[in-house]
Amino acid sequence: MALLQINNFNFTYAGDTKKVLSGINLTVGQGEFIVLCGPSGSGKTTLLRNIKREISPAGIKTGDILYKGMALDELKAEVSAKEIGMVFQEPDSQIVMDTVIHELAFSLENFGYAPDFINKKLSEMAAFFGLTEYLHKPVQELSGGQKQVINICSVMLTEPKLLLLDEPTSQLDPVAARELISLIHQINREFSVTVIISEHRLEELFSIADRVVYMDGSIIKYCNSPDGVSKEIMEAKDEYAVKSIPPIVRLFFSLSKEKGKGPGCGIPMSVREGKQFMQNIRCSVNGLTDMEIKKDWVEEIINCKDIGFRYAREEPMVLEKLTLKIMKGEFMAILGGNGSGKSTLLLAMAGLITPQQGSICVRKKNITYMKQSERNGIIGYVAQNPLLHFTLDTVKEELEFALQNSLKTGSKAKMEELIELFGLKDLTDRHPYDLSGGQQQNLAVACALIHEPEILLIDEPTKGLDSISKEKLAELLKSLKGKGTSVVMATHDIEFAAHYAEKCAMLFDGSISDCAEPSRFFSGNYFYTTSINRAVRDYLPHAITYEDVIRACL
Repeated sequence: MALLQINNFNFTYAGDTKKVLSGINLTVGQGEFIVLCGPSGSGKTTLLRNIKREISPAGIKTGDILYKGMALDELKAEVSAKEIGMVFQEPDSQIVMDTVIHELAFSLENFGYAPDFINKKLSEMAAFFGLTEYLHKPVQELSGGQKQVINICSVMLTEPKLLLLDEPTSQLDPVAARELISLIHQINREFSVTVIISEHRLEELFSIADRVVYMDGSIIKYCNSPDGVSKEIMEAKDEYAVKSIPPIVRLFFSLSKEKGKGPGCGIPMSVREGKQFMQNIRCSVNGLTDMEIKKDWVEEIINCKDIGFRYAREEPMVLEKLTLKIMKGEFMAILGGNGSGKSTLLLAMAGLITPQQGSICVRKKNITYMKQSERNGIIGYVAQNPLLHFTLDTVKEELEFALQNSLKTGSKAKMEELIELFGLKDLTDRHPYDLSGGQQQNLAVACALIHEPEILLIDEPTKGLDSISKEKLAELLKSLKGKGTSVVMATHDIEFAAHYAEKCAMLFDGSISDCAEPSRFFSGNYFYTTSINRAVRDYLPHAITYEDVIRACL
């Protein structure tokens, strides 16, 4: 018997007429590791939430979802709560208690277990997840990666048979993301817990997944093993889906003489296999040794000098002696680990917090002495959590409110242009909280762009976005740059920064430890670099993107 059986399932949100899920058929066996991927808004999150009965969205449902042969609605509440666990995209959205030990004990206490039993379970699980030294720490003092480990541990304490994860790495730095994926893989293999994980970061997942389910336009478009899905997508010449599969897999199909067969090896799914594949590829480093971006910036627009900031007197410095210059028309990506201070730096640049030391000058004027209306006319800011920007009932109302509050002359035409550009046309009557994570991100950026700022500060703008949406965002940012807008982006998305940023800065220990063009920045890193660079650096040390390798090898 299948652990999970979905038969011709359809779903439409309450008050809407368009199906978000259409004719979904999927059989999941015990112990499988399934990756759910596809464009933003294709229904991945909605499908996961319909499998988790307790958070199933309101709407019209037809078809069946069976767990161990029984309809979800017929399951006992205890069985549903214990055996089907879910971890959300936002680490903080699942945390309800003050300290780690209280958070971990919370789920077991709700089931009425005795204190002795709870202590026994906590000692076992805390050791397995490496949380022993954090047990009595306030949860809010931990990094995003540590919070996600706590969320997974909390779910695992109930010994689930099915673990659902909705983009659990979207807010994590590359190192923390790899560690979390490794942990999820270990849970799958050692406990035989069935895993269904929705993700846009697929570089690490294709090598460990049993099957890949690709959704598009509310349907399951492809469902096969990772190499099987890759072959189907490449043979179908599905341009949209091709850009979703890992760059190393795309390289294989682009550089192999015979489609589906590589010279001497199968389809590479990991960096190690990518290195083996590249041994048989003839390539040239010509044109890749000096990939500096032409600098045509002449005017300084932001100058951060010796910035120091802490949130409370007794807390350590988040930023310390930080110095950074942003030029007019420059696209700067700021990278660093969780908790390194990237978001804090953007808040300071936006004038939303005031550093205790140093100065930030915008247009050579100290931002501390600028009126809020003056700052708002120059700076557009988008927070890491897009929900912080939403206060109204529909997408259209949010955009109209942003238009009304713009200090520059706006127009309905500008709003309609942004609606079209960000794919919000069919969502204008939807509540912002009912959108997918990627759609919420698009709406927040659209609202910030309505008043056409000279400086755009965006915190993790690609979080929750699929590859095509990222391309659209990149084209938009290029367009803004062409008009002289400076873009400063805090991000964990190494691939996006490598492709589109003109300069990358590493924030470490409160200050900028490195700042350079992407080719020099990433080729000089060991962990903070692209999967392509890790696979080809022995042969093409300066290649950091798929396009770099293609240019050198074809």
